[in-house]
Amino acid sequence: MIAKIGRSENLYGALAYNNLKVEKENGQILFTNKIIETPSGAYTVSQLTQSFEPYLIANRNTQYHTLHISLNPDPKDKVSDDKYREMAQEYMREMGYGEQPFVVFKHTDIDRSHIHIVSVCVDEQGVKISDSFEKMRSMSVCRELERKHGLIPATDKERNHNDKVFRPVDYRASDIKSQIASVIRHLPNYYQYQTLGEYNALLSLFNITTEKVEGELHGKAQQGLLYIPLNEKGERAGHPFKASFFGKNAGLPALELHFAKCKTTLKDTATKQTVKSAVTMALQSTSDEQTFKKQLGEQGINVVVRRNDTGRIYGMTFIDHNSKTVWNGSRLGKELSANTFNDFWNNNIKPEIKEPSQPQQKVSHSNDEDNLSSEKPHQLFDFLNTDKHEDGLIEALGGLLPEAQGEDYEELDFANRMKKKRKYKRGQK
Repeated sequence: MIAKIGRSENLYGALAYNNLKVEKENGQILFTNKIIETPSGAYTVSQLTQSFEPYLIANRNTQYHTLHISLNPDPKDKVSDDKYREMAQEYMREMGYGEQPFVVFKHTDIDRSHIHIVSVCVDEQGVKISDSFEKMRSMSVCRELERKHGLIPATDKERNHNDKVFRPVDYRASDIKSQIASVIRHLPNYYQYQTLGEYNALLSLFNITTEKVEGELHGKAQQGLLYIPLNEKGERAGHPFKASFFGKNAGLPALELHFAKCKTTLKDTATKQTVKSAVTMALQSTSDEQTFKKQLGEQGINVVVRRNDTGRIYGMTFIDHNSKTVWNGSRLGKELSANTFNDFWNNNIKPEIKEPSQPQQKVSHSNDEDNLSSEKPHQLFDFLNTDKHEDGLIEALGGLLPEAQGEDYEELDFANRMKKKRKYKRGQK
């Protein structure tokens, strides 16, 4: 079992994200500790928040007071709800949070169940509970829970997957081709995306962009792809590589098959509404791009913004690392298209949108395909305040990136490299 601990200053966002799963019947509240009960047993986010308010009011000087923890057994483990409740209580007690208010959510929107725990790390007097040696203690608790409940040890998974590579590319290294290959070989196995633009947004997180090229061979029109490494600023850096260098699965025909498969899989999926609700809520509750990105980042959603030379926003893409799905803004809804964000952030025109909690009778699908011909290389998401987080990217996303399955350790390595890049850039200033 793998435990991930995220910290943020957005308690409402952490509760709202998890409660949306419950509202959309993709999750349930398994257990509450020191939470004010309701007559029906169901909760709104506001009702849950009330139980934490005394702790936040008493809080002295802890900025990142919210804990968002996920406990992820091996996909082969079969864990009952009673066992999840017991493990959650044991984990919180051993980590020093047993007397804190907390809510245990079970998620069922992917092919394996797992639990999320939302709590605060300041006690009733407003004093921060010690997090010294937190990683080491967490690993020790997980190993004990594995032994007690007969779960598959995570250390075995680490040994089975330590030979695989899944990380951002460094254009200055001599093995750039191998680096690109390691990324594009794995992405289709983990993420679902429906257009070349959405694929490009995901690639940008790994310092890669791709371009469609057209030509003629023996009198017949031909189409292909080039993969191009990017530097830390999202600018092209290094030699472009033909997709054929990386095998047929990296080429346009294979990608188009993946797009078609994902369109079928994601049609009317509950995940779409969950992401749309999170984006809508963030848009309603923030006033600028920086805060908007930060709030979604704490919920495990990357935001990729595309601008032209004049600064106009012409593309918005949302990468949900919880469900491993990528969504163009207009695909989520017309009200979340690039024009909405351009008017808001560039022209200070506040959008008028419906409340995200209202159920929709019909889900509309956009047929708008991203125009790649004029697209600039995507910028990496600006993870704010990550220098204050122990785990860099993982904790910037509230401990939600990625879910524990298969090659998660490769993505954890990705997070560590991102952290090193930020330290390098700060040292250059």
